[in-house]
Amino acid sequence: MTRPLNVVALSGGAWRPSRTRVLAQALLNELATRLPIQSTLIELGDIARPLGAALSRDELPAEIEAQLLSIEQADLLIVAAPVYRGSYPGLLKHLFDLIGLNALVNTPVLLAATGGSERHALVLDHQLRPLFSFFQALTLPIGVYATEADFTDYQITSELLKGRIQLAAERAAPLLAVHAPSLLKIA
Repeated sequence: MTRPLNVVALSGGAWRPSRTRVLAQALLNELATRLPIQSTLIELGDIARPLGAALSRDELPAEIEAQLLSIEQADLLIVAAPVYRGSYPGLLKHLFDLIGLNALVNTPVLLAATGGSERHALVLDHQLRPLFSFFQALTLPIGVYATEADFTDYQITSELLKGRIQLAAERAAPLLAVHAPSLLKIA
C-alpha cells in the first residue's frame, strides 16, 4: 500500500485576490494529474500579522506552528512568491527564518513567482534558489514565473504559462518518484 505524496504549497503574498495563490494552486492541480498527492495550501496573508509579530517559534500561536510543521514535513514543497521591488517579500523570508535549520534537507522544492513584468523573472534563480540552497533543499530544475499579462480576472489565460506549469509538473514527477519511490504507485 502506498501513501500519497505530502505536497505543501506556500503562497507568499499578503493580498487577496492573489495571482501568486492562483499560480500555486495551478501547480498543485497539475501535479495531482501526475502523482498521487495530498495537498495543503498555506497563504502567507492568512498568517501574516501573528507571524510578523513573532521573534521566535515559541511566540507563535498553535495554528501557525502547525503550518510551519507541515512545511517542514512536506515530501514536496511548492513556494510561490510575489516579487516586490525586485525581491520576494520580507515576511516570506521571516517565515523561513523560523523554519528548522535542518528541516528541509533533501526536500524537493518547486519554485514559482509572479511579478509585474518579465524584468523580475530571475528572482527564481538569483534569490529563491540560494535561500533553499542554504537549507540544503533540492530545488527542482524548472521553476515557473508569471506576469500580470498571464492572468485575466485572476485566472490563468496565457497558454504559454499553462504549458510551463504542465512542463514543470511533467519534469517533477519522475524526480519525485526517484526521491521517494515508496510513496508512489508503480505503474
